[in-house]
Amino acid sequence: MFTKIAAGVMLATLLGGAAFAETFEVKMLNKGSDGERMVFEPAFVQAAPGDTIKFVPTDKAHNAELNKGMFPEGAEIFKGKINEEFEVVLDVEGVYGVICKPHFAMGMVMTIAVGDVEIPEDFLGGRVPKKAKARFEDQLSNL
Repeated sequence: MFTKIAAGVMLATLLGGAAFAETFEVKMLNKGSDGERMVFEPAFVQAAPGDTIKFVPTDKAHNAELNKGMFPEGAEIFKGKINEEFEVVLDVEGVYGVICKPHFAMGMVMTIAVGDVEIPEDFLGGRVPKKAKARFEDQLSNL
């Protein structure tokens, strides 16, 4: 009997954690609700480890992928295809820089913060186009 109770408690604990995970829907748009062109909406997400980010290509010709060097060590790298809706579960705490590769120079970027984190010192240290850098800086002000 004790074994059945212990197994039930373990199962409830495992399922209970999954029940609290959240899914954030991020739209890939030619024009955002604020009038800005080439955006992810929302452009900043504060998530918890285990949360899911669902990327939705509301307008055509967009993708979502991690930018080189803009994700925490040990994080699983993701790269969606053009016009592809996909989901990614983020388990590693840290700051993630997401870009739309075709519209990166136009500033189509977003930031995902997983857990209680601070901005990494070298987060904007790589090659980032001027408009994208300005948007990243604005998004990082949410931390």
